[in-house]
Amino acid sequence: MTDLTNKSALIIGGSRGIGAAIVRRFAKDGARVTFTYSGSHDAAQALATETGATAVKSDAADRAQVIEVVAAQGPLDILVVNAGVAMIGDPLSFDPDAVDWMIDINVRAPYHAAVEAGRRMPNGGRIVVIGSVNGDAVPFAGAAAYALTKSALQGLARGLARDFGDRGITVNIVQPGPVDTDMNPADGEIAEIVKPFLAIKRYGKAEEIAGLTAYLAGPEASYVTGAMHTIDGGFGA
Repeated sequence: MTDLTNKSALIIGGSRGIGAAIVRRFAKDGARVTFTYSGSHDAAQALATETGATAVKSDAADRAQVIEVVAAQGPLDILVVNAGVAMIGDPLSFDPDAVDWMIDINVRAPYHAAVEAGRRMPNGGRIVVIGSVNGDAVPFAGAAAYALTKSALQGLARGLARDFGDRGITVNIVQPGPVDTDMNPADGEIAEIVKPFLAIKRYGKAEEIAGLTAYLAGPEASYVTGAMHTIDGGFGA
């Protein structure tokens, strides 16, 4: 296990799926955990009761709310931005407002959250953003807008790693491949499209993503920054 004893951690988007697995892992590793949620009130309250974490309702698409919830935590040791949405399909038929909403959540929220955390984060802090292997590779049609948002996170990490490096604050991106969650279940219709691309012929587990995230948030990762950490079963190999 990673030693996160007495570390103050905020997970943006923590009520379900990968986010909930990160909340559970960080709490188990000793961190004081706060997480945000938007629509999943019952799931958030159940997770808070289970783990002893604090649940805060906040909309990741609203810049002011993102900044406010980060600032309200005071000096954070760890920030994880997991909130994200995916639109897969014909770009010619997408509602432009829906695409902009996805950009707000997938790109603007991580940027503003990381910058706000960096204002008061102590030396040696950790910032981790959950991206996607589609930031590197787009092996099927219909994912242009989604991939755009995940590629943008790579520039965020490289740039903020240099901006915060003299304080020992690390900035990293975790890039999962297909992971079995309610957004993308292992038995869902998308699964048949992506499974042929996997070297390990199964979907990943949310707990596996949480394990890598915990490493990057922990003391052993103090020299790891500005990097993309792909965990995808060989999807992008």
